[in-house]
Amino acid sequence: MDARGREGRTSAGARILAAAALIVLIAGSAAAISLAAYPAPEPGRATLLSTLVNDRDGRLLRPFAASDGAWRLPVARAEVDPRFEKFLMAYEDKRFLSHPGVDPVAIVRAAWQAARHGGVVSGGSTLTMQVVRLLTPDRSKTLLRKWREAGAAIALERRLGKQGVLDLYLRLAPYGGNLEGVRAASLAFFGKEPARLSTAEAALLVAIPQSPETRRPDRDPKAAKAARDRVLDRLASAGAIPQAEADWAKDEPVPDGRRAFPNLAAHAAEAAARRLPPGGAARLTIRRDLQRALEELARDRARALGPGLSVAIVAADVATGAIEAEVGSADYFDASRAGSLDQTRAIRSPGSALKPFIYALAFENGIAAPATLIEDRPSRFGDYAPRNFDEGYHGTITAGEALALSLNIPAVALLEAVGPARFVARLRSAGGGLALPGGETPGLAVALGGVGIRLVDLATLYAGLARGGATIPLSERFEDLAESGAPGRRLVSPEAAAAVAGALLKSPPPEAALGGRLAFKTGTSYGYRDAWAVGFDGKRVIAVWAGRPDGASSAGLVGREAAAPILFDSFARTGEAVTPLPPAEAALAFAELPEPLRRFRPFGAPPPVAGVRESPPLSVAFPPDGARVELAAGEELALKAAGGAPPFRWLVDGRPLPPQRRREALWPTPGPGFARLTVMDATGATASASVRIE
Repeated sequence: MDARGREGRTSAGARILAAAALIVLIAGSAAAISLAAYPAPEPGRATLLSTLVNDRDGRLLRPFAASDGAWRLPVARAEVDPRFEKFLMAYEDKRFLSHPGVDPVAIVRAAWQAARHGGVVSGGSTLTMQVVRLLTPDRSKTLLRKWREAGAAIALERRLGKQGVLDLYLRLAPYGGNLEGVRAASLAFFGKEPARLSTAEAALLVAIPQSPETRRPDRDPKAAKAARDRVLDRLASAGAIPQAEADWAKDEPVPDGRRAFPNLAAHAAEAAARRLPPGGAARLTIRRDLQRALEELARDRARALGPGLSVAIVAADVATGAIEAEVGSADYFDASRAGSLDQTRAIRSPGSALKPFIYALAFENGIAAPATLIEDRPSRFGDYAPRNFDEGYHGTITAGEALALSLNIPAVALLEAVGPARFVARLRSAGGGLALPGGETPGLAVALGGVGIRLVDLATLYAGLARGGATIPLSERFEDLAESGAPGRRLVSPEAAAAVAGALLKSPPPEAALGGRLAFKTGTSYGYRDAWAVGFDGKRVIAVWAGRPDGASSAGLVGREAAAPILFDSFARTGEAVTPLPPAEAALAFAELPEPLRRFRPFGAPPPVAGVRESPPLSVAFPPDGARVELAAGEELALKAAGGAPPFRWLVDGRPLPPQRRREALWPTPGPGFARLTVMDATGATASASVRIE
């Protein structure tokens, strides 16, 4: 063939190639225009998330299924082990970071392999296209659907970018049943968050979404293992992991079932979830590690106590009122113990657990002091004849010792002097929430448990003693917390609170426990229905209840033996050393007490005093009860008594002023604040007034 012929053929070939290129260009442009016209899919069920309740550090306490019944937990890319993302791209879409949502190279390869082998060998779908499928209800396999899917993938990447697409995949990838997303799958199959995964675990999470129902480990562990091992082989051949690592990972067993999702602080979490919109998240003041430790303790001790018995525990920070652990029952799922009922909010009889506050009010009002002698002998108070728990009596004993030993007769005698109605009113005003049967007025039986109270309210009152006599509400909600150092509501004077704490430090500890470290008190309700133990140090208060949720009697259920050991173990499981209580001023010794305070005289007409004529009833003439007085710090306030028999003795918040025989006294005020002024005469009669110094 001559040169002219060859040139003609070359020219014709070039024209054909040019025409073909033009056709491809036109077709490609038309395809690009067509794909670009598709909108991004709507979020759909990606917005239907599980409701989450987290602890103070953002760690999961309890999730709740989404409104459509799926476990679809929110998760971000940074919260997943980077190896999972690496394996996912190497196995599913190695050009994910460079393509616009559709991978032309993968599509051409898939088409070539299909033409060569007469069937589908590999797909051309990208991770973005998979996300589009997860967001759209269309599950047909037509070419038109694939075309729309490709266009929607491009639009989705334009809207969200690579980060947003990955976040959607992590949230929506199917793992069988009602499990969606990497986080739900990791918790269900491995019992842990996906932040740290082994090579085998990450490979399994990559493999399951390809065929979630047939590869579910809880249904077919063999199929799950085979799929995982194929992923490991592909990763090794692609150079994503060494072959030795793949072989080692194949030896790791796959899970053979689903694990329960976290269910810590179940009752508090339920209450928090009810306050949230669907798919919301709450952060409580709970410390997850402490919560888990106390739940395990409650479960173990309830089983040891016997069938049908439960245990509840509240632990809180005394400075802020933050509840750090709240165990509502021994086992939430144990129907035989009514585990679904929150015993921290159940109203129960506290037994002797309210005695410290009787003594605190008596100390505050100058009725007694820790060194005051009081009689522990068989006594009657009208028709009421209380007896000590051990049926024994100690004779003459100090008030502080009577409190430490939880003697009943002295407590009832002091309550009679304080006044039951006044006692109940003070505790209620401080957040005690005492409950009396309908229509009943407070009586002396209140001293020994003739009243109802919730465990969380009892903890609130004891936290008030630890805070120097002022209470703040306890809560697991951050928005309800008081600021550290907040004044709170008055329970008793700081001096009275310190005196009671000092006495409670001497309470006999349970067997094998060290005494003198915790200020604590136990209680046992009538008929052995409830056992209590409440204690505090300088940082934390913990309250424990044990009993039957149905209120039935349990023979031998005693606070000291059933609840006190749980209290001491609870403090041990905080993982922190006991924080000493703030140092208090030394209590007055018996010899330092004014004569009327040396021995408590029961309510009633005092014995005659030689040489003393009857006088009008004693009262504080100035300042009157409830008065507000403006004085600078250190400025003296004149006090005046009316009635009564001299000599007189004045006390401020339970601390005596220098002896005064006259009705008048001068008190150098310490500065702004509340004060309780008490005057005592020669017969032992007392009168008090509360004032506010401004």
